[in-house]
Amino acid sequence: MIPSVNDSGSRTIGLLAYLYGPGKHEEHTDPHLVASFDSMSPDPGRDPNATLKDLQQLLDQTVMALAEHARPARHVWHTSVRADPGDRILSDEEWAGIARRIVAATGIDPGEGQPGCRWAAVRHADDHIHIVATLVTEDGHRPDDYRSGARAQAEARLIEKELGLRQVAPGDGTAAQRPTSAERHKAERQGRERTAREELRETVRRAVTGATSDEEFFDRLAAAGLLIRKRVAPSGDLLGYKVALPDDLNKDGEPVFYPGARLAPDLSLPRIQERWSGESQDNSAARQEDAPRTGPGTPASARRRTASAAWQAVLIVEHGDDAVAAAHIAAAGEVLDALAKTSALHTRRELQDAATAFERASRSHVRAERGHDRALRQAARALVHSGPALGRGEDGATTAMAIDMLFFLITATMHWHAKKGHAQQAAAAHQAAGHLRAAYETAAAQPLGALYQRGRRLGRAVAERQTSVLREALPQLAEQILAEPGWYALAATLADVEAAGHDPAVLLSDATARRELNTAESVSDVLVWRLRRTAGLPADNNDRVTSSPASEPSAREVGRRAPEQPGPRPRRP
Repeated sequence: MIPSVNDSGSRTIGLLAYLYGPGKHEEHTDPHLVASFDSMSPDPGRDPNATLKDLQQLLDQTVMALAEHARPARHVWHTSVRADPGDRILSDEEWAGIARRIVAATGIDPGEGQPGCRWAAVRHADDHIHIVATLVTEDGHRPDDYRSGARAQAEARLIEKELGLRQVAPGDGTAAQRPTSAERHKAERQGRERTAREELRETVRRAVTGATSDEEFFDRLAAAGLLIRKRVAPSGDLLGYKVALPDDLNKDGEPVFYPGARLAPDLSLPRIQERWSGESQDNSAARQEDAPRTGPGTPASARRRTASAAWQAVLIVEHGDDAVAAAHIAAAGEVLDALAKTSALHTRRELQDAATAFERASRSHVRAERGHDRALRQAARALVHSGPALGRGEDGATTAMAIDMLFFLITATMHWHAKKGHAQQAAAAHQAAGHLRAAYETAAAQPLGALYQRGRRLGRAVAERQTSVLREALPQLAEQILAEPGWYALAATLADVEAAGHDPAVLLSDATARRELNTAESVSDVLVWRLRRTAGLPADNNDRVTSSPASEPSAREVGRRAPEQPGPRPRRP
């Protein structure tokens, strides 16, 4: 159940005309009163002798009783209360009870002998009501309606439990503003799948991904086709910005501009500038890691960089200072946006959905301390500048590697929010993790499947040697790993490690010492990615094996089951 308190208005009769009217798209059915301040208010919907003017005059009576100079300029309070789409249809009596509880909780009509405002609750659809009140109490004072929106939300949580309705996660005021009903209807008329506000929010969010200056940010907005207005101080300092879609016009034919802060709290100019305030201007700090058969700036090297940065961030989110953890969580959103933007077609939709879902998890009341998130932001920048990745070969395999590591980071974020009582953010991270699981399955199927087939074809002597290495290095996990279908992919990887000049037993021991694996569904799947990364092996089985190792941070692993034969699908985490 979602109460939505609107900005105060000045015309009671205008709001009543809308509520009792047919709606902009004939969506209002059987408008009628379900409750009011005295239970005897006229109902223009069902009483043929009652008029809108009668109801308006009754509600406005306390306002008009004041001297003209004492009347509030905006005296009309309005909230809608909407049930979840999955809830049962509530009766008029239930909605009446809900309305009385909402006006009491918000201070509009507190009851218990305290003077209240005049109000009426109108129902014109199965799933919601509207409450109209005038902001002068019976004794001529302003009601105590401070933070009425938050108070309505808190009461809605109690109502959900008592009526057995779906329990909506409580918010903390950091969510992006929802599109208004007018914006939604306009989008429908224009044939848009999303409102202009939603399209602008996504475009601005992607433009800021990995950006390091105002100039780069605004250049990206312009390249995306947005109209931009900048607010500049007399000193020449940039104070703010607004953006608009070229074809989103008002009734006068002018573009409708939205300030960044009205798109999302963290898209205001000051909050955006915080992202690169801690960035080094030394471009040498952003040089790509050299990876096998992938030069600096390639999609594959950018994905290896992303995997490494994500693992470092897991530890910080789990064990670091809250402000630093919040910065890494925010930067993780940039990485997801960048990966989705540059991914191949077969994983793009799930990655885009993951990035969209995670947007709500990327901010909270814990203020991010920027600068510490440099590695993640540089990884996002590398992804953007490396360009689109192929869905096969080293590009495809390193995409699976990056998704695998990002899944752990998003899961750590979910637990971080849950511990702090950030219910909406925890739910958003959980949803994002689900999309990453699906993307991982698709991306990992080919590279792990090829390794699996190679492992099945290993000579007997090689297979026995790798089995012995496993039992020597990991005696407590060996039998579990040998029983997993993914063992064959791991055996092939161990052979590659050995061929590259490394000691497989040492790397195995190091991999498990750095992070416990008892909670992994498939330890072999986890170890495949870790060994190929630390030994500098190509992620794609068909690429050349080299011996240039990459640094590997410590982080706890939660694995996935390796592919079944003959064309395996990796098991979800």
